[in-house]
Amino acid sequence: MDLFEKGKKPKGLSETPLADRMRPETLEEFVGQEHILGKGSVLRRAIEEDKIQSLILWGPPGTGKTTLAQIIAKATGAHFISFSAVLSGIKEIKQVMNEAARMKQLQNRKTILFVDEVHRFNKAQQDAFLPHVEKGNVILIGATTENPSFEVISALLSRAKVYTLNPLSQEELKIIVNRALEDKKTGLRGSNVELEEDALDYITQMANGDARVALSTLEFAALTTHPDKARKRKVTLKIAQETMQKKALVYDKGGEEHCNIISAFHKSLRGSDPDAALYWLGRMLAGGEDPLFLARRMVRFASEDIGNADPRALQVAIAAKEAYHFLGSPEGELSLAQAAIYLATAPKSNAIYKAFNLVQDEIQKTQALPVPLHIRNAPTGLMKDLGYGKDYKYPHDHPDHFVDETYLPENLKDRKYYHPTDFGFEKEIKKRLAWWRKKRKPDKE
Repeated sequence: MDLFEKGKKPKGLSETPLADRMRPETLEEFVGQEHILGKGSVLRRAIEEDKIQSLILWGPPGTGKTTLAQIIAKATGAHFISFSAVLSGIKEIKQVMNEAARMKQLQNRKTILFVDEVHRFNKAQQDAFLPHVEKGNVILIGATTENPSFEVISALLSRAKVYTLNPLSQEELKIIVNRALEDKKTGLRGSNVELEEDALDYITQMANGDARVALSTLEFAALTTHPDKARKRKVTLKIAQETMQKKALVYDKGGEEHCNIISAFHKSLRGSDPDAALYWLGRMLAGGEDPLFLARRMVRFASEDIGNADPRALQVAIAAKEAYHFLGSPEGELSLAQAAIYLATAPKSNAIYKAFNLVQDEIQKTQALPVPLHIRNAPTGLMKDLGYGKDYKYPHDHPDHFVDETYLPENLKDRKYYHPTDFGFEKEIKKRLAWWRKKRKPDKE
């Protein structure tokens, strides 16, 4: 006998995935991304006032990129065309562009072209969009999970505003899941699904900011749960765990413990405690944390908390990331453990972190100071005539491959941002800097 009577799904469980059925249709229904869609924000005003321009939506899966594009099209009354970079090429691009041009000419109606996974298009394919975007035949909305700076051509980036979407918080995911449980028309209200509070906490925690994962897990749990005598489909924590196929750890309902453990990992590395670092790393991996997220944290840590005290730390952290990429789980997790122990036992210095913060602060205060003429490049005759590169001293032509020269803008010539410590390799760097400074003229000390 089928799971459901007469082989049919109960009312409320449709053939269309729950995640698609529950897509919001208005900005008021949209959950999350308040930093770009909050009341009075530039993007929200552009949508509400029908002044939308081409844009790139960059963020992890399940954060609302496709949904937002559809809401924009509906709110502005535009013709909406969805286009997948995985399935389409230049031929399909031309066909879509011709349709958009006809729509503009015959109906004076603009077309929003939504390109999912735009980063998968090669340069030639991305170039094919440019003339149509410039003519105004289409408003391009691209969606990508990859950094647009590296994956989208500069010509296209210059014609589109980039908006970053963040992973949804656990509380935001709870709103979405509860809405699906209560919605009678497109949700699960008609299927008598009851979700226990612990199961709700677990699903929204383990979804890792992805609404699609949360809703898909909920739906599959409902599909595979037999009704009780009262015809209720009660989804328990155990069912949620089996559906998600991840082991639950002790996280509090607000998700605070999850953040606490990440903090404990970072502080254990900084505190040079390899045993604690290894424990917290293991806890997060067992709890379903993305291993590459942990690898990224360690790469950042290698520069922020170790820096040049041990330059190999960054190499080790990146090697661990690449090893995990190559091996996957569970084999690759050992490389992460190796990196964590190395970072924890390395000499510590935050001199690079402090130096870069000082530079960023200086830039904000002084803005774009001119490059000194003597260190400018002079590829043309005009530039040479203007003094570009004049009197530049080539260090390799001088004793010890060093020359007394000023490389900072005139206003900043005496600034010192980097102050190496006496730990690890930075002790050697400190000696070198002291030696070079002694060779400078007294008035430049």
